[in-house]
Amino acid sequence: MANGPAPYSEIGKRARDLLYKDYNFDHKFTLSIPNSTGLGLVATGLKKDQLFVGDISTLYKSGNTTVDVKVDTYSNVSTKVTVNDILHSTKATLSFNIPDHKSGKLDVQYLHPHAAIDSSIGLNPSPLLELSAAIGSKDLCLGGEVGFNTTSASFTKYNAGVAFNKSDFSASLMLADKGQTLKASYIHYVDRPDGFTVAAEISHRFSSYENRFTIGSSQLIDPKTVLKTRFSDDGKAAFQCQRAWRPNSLVTLSAEYDSTKIFSSSTKFGLALSLKP
Repeated sequence: MANGPAPYSEIGKRARDLLYKDYNFDHKFTLSIPNSTGLGLVATGLKKDQLFVGDISTLYKSGNTTVDVKVDTYSNVSTKVTVNDILHSTKATLSFNIPDHKSGKLDVQYLHPHAAIDSSIGLNPSPLLELSAAIGSKDLCLGGEVGFNTTSASFTKYNAGVAFNKSDFSASLMLADKGQTLKASYIHYVDRPDGFTVAAEISHRFSSYENRFTIGSSQLIDPKTVLKTRFSDDGKAAFQCQRAWRPNSLVTLSAEYDSTKIFSSSTKFGLALSLKP
């Protein structure tokens, strides 16, 4: 819904994306091959230290139905079937992994002009149940989520949050980790030709009285290049440079410096290449 609230998972997402999205300190390669018939292919490879892992996925779209099948280097097969508008404003997703016969899961999302509801149930004898909801509008919404393990008859999570969104800024306040952590985030889009944007995230843990904060920024160096920076109170500083060297193809360089490491390597570098012919 254009004027309705976003799902609960979207609360604080704008700031999280600026601070953490696409930061990668390994070597990653992604090749996407779309097809006009609705069948697409995506191959991903990741080199972490001396270990190389990868996967190949196919994406097929037909009408309201999307089928995504992924095979990784360990011969695990992940399948996801999504049906949009199975009922009015309702989306259903069935996912399962092979050979894990207990991995089946059904997700249902319902969007209303004043509410967004997501539910999930594991398709096994002792399922994990999850439910999240947000009410309000696209500008102001209040939401929460809960997870329940039927095997142990215990709650796996219960969190709540509120978000206030405008065209030039977004602010959110969340009670996470089963009420043990209070998180506040803010992102501001500065009215400048280079699209300069700043974001901050602050958290307080009640049990240990621990406070953490992270600040970051994003701006255009030229029409095809984006530079991001991030600084946190644990002594880490990171930057990311992402360039669209051709349409739909990106090369991303990430680096992080840890000032607390004196006798070991204090700098990490990562390179990600994404190709889409």
